Amino acid sequence: MEENMTLSQELKARGLLAQLTDEKEIADLIDNGKATFYIGFDPTADSLHVGHFMALLLMKRMQERGNKPIALVGGGTAMIGDPSGRSDMRKMMTVEQIDHNCECFKKQMSRFIDFGPGKAQMVNNADWLRDLNFLDFMRDIGSEFNVNEMLRARCYVNRMESGLSFLEFSYMLMQSYDFYRLFQDYGCQMQFGGDDQWSNMLGGANLIRKKLQKDAYAMTITLLLKHDGTKMGKTSGGAVWLNPDKTSPYDFYQYWRNVDDADVLKFLRMMTFLPLEQIDEMDKWEGSQLNEAKKILAHELTTLVHGEDEAKKAETGAQALFGGAGVSADSANLPEAVLKDEDFMEDGTIDILGILVKGGFEKSRNNARTSVQQGGVTVNDEKVTDLKQKYTKEELKDGILVRRGKKTFKKVLYR
Repeated sequence: MEENMTLSQELKARGLLAQLTDEKEIADLIDNGKATFYIGFDPTADSLHVGHFMALLLMKRMQERGNKPIALVGGGTAMIGDPSGRSDMRKMMTVEQIDHNCECFKKQMSRFIDFGPGKAQMVNNADWLRDLNFLDFMRDIGSEFNVNEMLRARCYVNRMESGLSFLEFSYMLMQSYDFYRLFQDYGCQMQFGGDDQWSNMLGGANLIRKKLQKDAYAMTITLLLKHDGTKMGKTSGGAVWLNPDKTSPYDFYQYWRNVDDADVLKFLRMMTFLPLEQIDEMDKWEGSQLNEAKKILAHELTTLVHGEDEAKKAETGAQALFGGAGVSADSANLPEAVLKDEDFMEDGTIDILGILVKGGFEKSRNNARTSVQQGGVTVNDEKVTDLKQKYTKEELKDGILVRRGKKTFKKVLYR
């Protein structure tokens, strides 16, 4: 099917496009490998997460068809914080934190995007935003924006009742100025973004048209990812990260293995590189077959992020766990929590509450106590009911299989 499709047709067929400003011009550019486009990433943490993952895969698809990606890291905009989709103000970060996060992003992005001369580029908007003169910026850029129109923008709606600071209100100007500078300095013709970015993206396209005062309409193309990435990758334990030190390959695999039935085919289309014909065949699958589709999804995406070997290890670990094998040679690939001497009490033991906290299952002993009292904790497939249950270092040398709830498992051991 893809062999007879243009790139724009394939993106539609995979459900990746929701809104766009200039459909004909977009198709001409991306189908012929003529597009220079950007996607922005605000470095609010030291790792990319699943919410960024779809954008990275889109950049990979576009680059493979000859188009040139610009990964714009927000070393400048991160000092303000995007209010889109938020009910509170983001925590302020230091310049040092922001710059460190930008470096971490570049290393992770290189797994998906080919950077180099004539290829993809990494650009930091700190280069033009941090040294801006306020009066010059407001006269030159701020004068092009209508406040009444801005207040109707979706990105500000969630903050109007709780209070929107002028700092955050200026974010649209900053992001719009990004597109303006990328257009002028790098020949960037289009931008991609999630649902919540539409108003900011239109602001940039309109700024280019106003400032250039010429027919730049076909060259200021705005596209929209259909799925809001900020809503992805959320679990009861927090975000799902691409850094294996923050989210293990096993936990990453399990996240995709446990997606809702209604989402599995959508994610297969939007995020994997499997042929559409193969995915369309899965539309007929029901019941237990959907579990097979989830395994395929988890394997494909874990391979993309962590490599084939780690994906196979995650599969093996999951099979051992759900097969009721307990802690054995077959479960060697389960995620581990390693306890040290300092985690034990003076008598050389650790109780179940300590295991839950030190093993990363719960944040506090109070939370751990509640989980045990509610019957949500098992050790080697046996429910724990005694809050004072203790384990020795010797018992933990080979490891015990600890479960909290239905989906959180770790092999806890002492070394």
